[in-house]
Amino acid sequence: MAANRPSEATANWWRDAAIYQIYVRSFADGDGDGTGDLAGVRAKLPYLVELGVDALWFTPWYLSPLADGGYDVADYRTIDPAFGTLAEAEKLIAEARALGIRTIIDIVPNHVSDQHAWFTAALAAGPGSPERDLFHFRPGRGPDGAVPPNDWVSEFGGTPWTRLPDGEWYLHLFATQQPDLNWAHPAVRQEHEDVLRFWFERGVSGVRIDSAALPAKDPALPDFTEGRDPHPYIDRDELHDIYRSWRAIADEYGAIFVGEVWLPDAERFARYLRPDELHTAFNFNFLACPWDAGLLRSAIDDTLAEHAFVGAPATWVLCNHDVTRTVTRYGRQDTGFDFAAKTFGTHTDLALGTRRARAAALLSLALPGAAYLYQGEELGLPEADIPRDRIQDPMHFRSGGTDPGRDGCRVPLPWSAQAPYAGFGSAVEPWLPQPAGWSSYAADAQGADPDSMLSLYREALRLRRTEPGFGSPGTAGERLTWLPTAPGVLAFTRTDRLVCVVNLTGEAVELPDHTDVLLTSGPLADGGRLPQDTAAWLRG
Repeated sequence: MAANRPSEATANWWRDAAIYQIYVRSFADGDGDGTGDLAGVRAKLPYLVELGVDALWFTPWYLSPLADGGYDVADYRTIDPAFGTLAEAEKLIAEARALGIRTIIDIVPNHVSDQHAWFTAALAAGPGSPERDLFHFRPGRGPDGAVPPNDWVSEFGGTPWTRLPDGEWYLHLFATQQPDLNWAHPAVRQEHEDVLRFWFERGVSGVRIDSAALPAKDPALPDFTEGRDPHPYIDRDELHDIYRSWRAIADEYGAIFVGEVWLPDAERFARYLRPDELHTAFNFNFLACPWDAGLLRSAIDDTLAEHAFVGAPATWVLCNHDVTRTVTRYGRQDTGFDFAAKTFGTHTDLALGTRRARAAALLSLALPGAAYLYQGEELGLPEADIPRDRIQDPMHFRSGGTDPGRDGCRVPLPWSAQAPYAGFGSAVEPWLPQPAGWSSYAADAQGADPDSMLSLYREALRLRRTEPGFGSPGTAGERLTWLPTAPGVLAFTRTDRLVCVVNLTGEAVELPDHTDVLLTSGPLADGGRLPQDTAAWLRG
């Protein structure tokens, strides 16, 4: 029986929801061992209610050896003991829902942990066994089989093949400890469908699909040829049948999907959002876009057009657990984002980045569709410089130490300015070190400051929820109209005379005609003009 089918009045909540991403390990430590956990999240539910979010998306909280931050899952039906228990997860889901906050969890279909029961059985069973058919095991090339089976490159750099003592190689598009599943095997499909039902029965309202364009592989596992269509492992047509079967299950429960789909082709991206597949997908073009008026407008227009084609709402996100924090990125000379461009020692103007991040918050929250907010963005946290001997991210090690990795955006949150380790837990040092001065970003201090980043987000989310100008879910509420402006200024209207204007020029500009100023990301200049790198919400 469906556990959480919504009423018709709330069925479309996801089309314009504000969804808060929780990286459990770094959110709040409830038991004082230096690692965030479900008890810490439960204790902070009042904070999340006051912030004004509609749902929580949890990165993997399952049993995992944490070779890749929890994305190496050993058991999808068990909560990792570092975070708590299944019973605690059920309580958290129920308590949050009672407060009006839904829960979205992560599913990682491309791979599992090398400690997953299936993989340990495959290793024990040996070459040619049925257990190995659940993965991609192959003999090597060359006279002694010492050359990997193909020339693919891992998402983390280097070869995605590891050789075993018995001579066979296994495929892992990510870390060595993350063997790829064989999605041509019916047992793999059945297991994931069972896992979806397991969590939907426990009240989960949605699932975020990690690396959603990667699970299906060409059965021949051929060498990569530039420009070859179809690609041997990205965006293969077989995926759509998988997600249609998933959608049928979600529809039984009134649950939704959001896919992590990194694709440059807008038409192929939109295929995942057809009415019988995924409900939404992350908008990475907007996330990676530089702080440039023309480029941002193009990203917004392209996003709305590709979503309108399939009747899906757009999503807007500035940062996540894999991406350089917004304050830092916007304070650099190159304000876009590219994994390949990450290096140590990049100069950052944090004052500039903070000003732009505040404006970007109002821009993204004013756009039609759903908004995703990564934990700590509402505190204006910068990317942290992690001492090299404390880095844990496999991206750093797979790069030979040249890539700083993703730990800098995963530093445990500061909750209390006066408490040890900024109130993350107790007196035990957190699993990642907090930089000097981290307590200056503490939530308790910002909550008392009307000019803080936290106060800005709280007010913006309140207005987004209560002002009719932001529209209602559905076609009419998912449109915007651009206003004529000077070069470097973005201005658009939603419904009911709501206007958003962002100044990306080098000087203050006049505001469009309006009756009320609802909110600004910074003080207005003399004469009520909008300063550089500042945004405003107006009633026209």
